[in-house]
Amino acid sequence: MERLMERALVRARTAWGDLCDDERGDVPGWVLITLMTAGLVVVIWALAGPALSGLFEQAISRVSGL
Repeated sequence: MERLMERALVRARTAWGDLCDDERGDVPGWVLITLMTAGLVVVIWALAGPALSGLFEQAISRVSGL
């Protein structure tokens, strides 16, 4: 019985180790995804920023009545 529990513990440790190793991922890939996302945010902000600013100013002027 003790031998069986020892085997189960070794199997659980091995399975946990394999799971942890699989979840690490590809660091250069994540860096690339992060940089591309940041680039898209900058481009969208540059294109939509003036329109959103005008929309905000228009809404504030309507609310405040200036």
